[in-house]
Amino acid sequence: MMKQANRPVVLAAAAHPDDIEFMMAGTLLLLGDAGAELHLWNLANGSCGSMHHDPRSTAEIRTREARRSARQAGAAHHPPLVDDLFVYYEPSLLSRVAAVVRRIKPTIILAPSPQDYMEDHQNTSRLLVTAAFVRGVPNFETRPAVAPWEGDTVVYHAQPHGLRDSLRGLVLPEHFVNVSSVLERKKKMLSCHESQREWLDRTQGMGSYVAQMVEMCGEVGRLSGGRFEFAEGWRRHRHLGLSRQEIDPLPALLGESCWVDPAYVSRLG
Repeated sequence: MMKQANRPVVLAAAAHPDDIEFMMAGTLLLLGDAGAELHLWNLANGSCGSMHHDPRSTAEIRTREARRSARQAGAAHHPPLVDDLFVYYEPSLLSRVAAVVRRIKPTIILAPSPQDYMEDHQNTSRLLVTAAFVRGVPNFETRPAVAPWEGDTVVYHAQPHGLRDSLRGLVLPEHFVNVSSVLERKKKMLSCHESQREWLDRTQGMGSYVAQMVEMCGEVGRLSGGRFEFAEGWRRHRHLGLSRQEIDPLPALLGESCWVDPAYVSRLG
């Protein structure tokens, strides 16, 4: 994909196929509508997500579903690197993640929450932050080798699944993005992951996974003080090592569709 000068480049990355669609896809679609170049990437291949198929067949099915979802968004799809439950924060995988980040050169990274109910999600968050940190470090070797890139990148962390951390505490966002206008498109992206209907119901009691996603967006909307009916929430990572100054492109690109909670900012001190 040819990059246009000064065009924002957005990498939405998560642990498993369908994680992006649950927690990030509305914001991603709005950024695409605002002119950004879009990239979707799941670090794990979804190999454990079936009651009926073996790991390889499951991974193939879920990768096809992820590609279909990326096409719905008009985004480039990047292949996974590991099986489910093998997303470890370790040097070999970090070098591979960093290579992808250097190739894409994202100005915005949409990443999972650092606090979530399973370690694949948490480790994906850590790997992405470190990969962004070393994007311009010449002495960090990626696999395969990719030249360092020194451009600014801003990392935003999505809400954890269910909006709560692993110890059941409610996680409050700093940024609220109004996804009401793209909710139907977000639902279509999630519906591409047809293989997950029975799996999520059997293993996590989720019932209609599309309805669960809509319910979470509605809850984030309520957390915005009712400003938005349906919303996605984000927390911005500290800029040190990622950008040369503290910049906040989400509200700049999305305008009135992005509200920054002043109470959250005040608590930062």
